[in-house]
Amino acid sequence: MPDEIKDRIIEVSLQRFLQNGIRSMTIKKLVEPLGISTKTVYKYFDSKEALLTECLHVLYDGYYNEFSGIISSSDNPVNKLLVLFRGSLGKDYGMSRKFFHDLNYYYPELQNKAISNASNNYGTLLVPLVEKGIKEGYFLKYLDPQLALKGIVTLYTSITRGEEYRTYKDSPYPLFKNLVETYIRGMCTEKGIKEIDNNPHHNE
Repeated sequence: MPDEIKDRIIEVSLQRFLQNGIRSMTIKKLVEPLGISTKTVYKYFDSKEALLTECLHVLYDGYYNEFSGIISSSDNPVNKLLVLFRGSLGKDYGMSRKFFHDLNYYYPELQNKAISNASNNYGTLLVPLVEKGIKEGYFLKYLDPQLALKGIVTLYTSITRGEEYRTYKDSPYPLFKNLVETYIRGMCTEKGIKEIDNNPHHNE
């Protein structure tokens, strides 16, 4: 029973964080739908930050499962890579934009820790994807998959967490197209570039 209560607190709090952001949410507001007292919450979590940390574990585990589904699809490696990062961008700038803004701006150390904990899992998905793309002739033969992915993540992070784009109000997709997609295009052989050019979603 205690574990069930803890799990429900995390589940509901994550939903509330995603809907409302982090800064505006108190412990009381987070668990309001559960009808429990803040005293009950403090039996399981020392602070809002401790609860947020647990919520981030659940969030990034969910992303891992989502990524796994995309990677197990029948699409080619180039499209899979673009779909993964475009999908992530949709989350960062979509309905949960306030949450990610607060997370990036006020709690970067918690996000760094959560991403660091999840990075090994993500690596086990993405490195083989790039390796497969090289083997099948979509990506250039000389690529080091880990370094190539690090380059993508660096550019993606510059869009979602960099100071330069913090106040960017327009659609983030032109940024993505000019930075991340251009980088991925540079990883590609002619075969890979054709896949990018022939996919209408990449030409939005």
